[in-house]
Amino acid sequence: MFAVVKISGQQFKVEKDQEIFVQQLSGKIGDKVEFAEVLLVDNGGKLTVGTDVKSVVKAEILAHVQGDKVIAFKMKRRKGFRKKVGHRTHFTKIKISEIA
Repeated sequence: MFAVVKISGQQFKVEKDQEIFVQQLSGKIGDKVEFAEVLLVDNGGKLTVGTDVKSVVKAEILAHVQGDKVIAFKMKRRKGFRKKVGHRTHFTKIKISEIA
């Protein structure tokens, strides 16, 4: 059984006991979260799509982490202009506990 769920504006294909990284969610480690915006559910070969979906995906927050550093380097040749800016995106690691 799997579901396609929309979390923080992105779509994820999730299964039970799967661990995924999503954009940072509010909440503490160990909190339970629910995602009601389920787009598709496959229950043993029976597909449910669109407004017919009545499922909810439940998950648990495992950790708050940072992604790899992303460098944005700008340079204009022969002008002496160089600009180096970097950032690390914040992610939340969640474990899907139930698709109900």
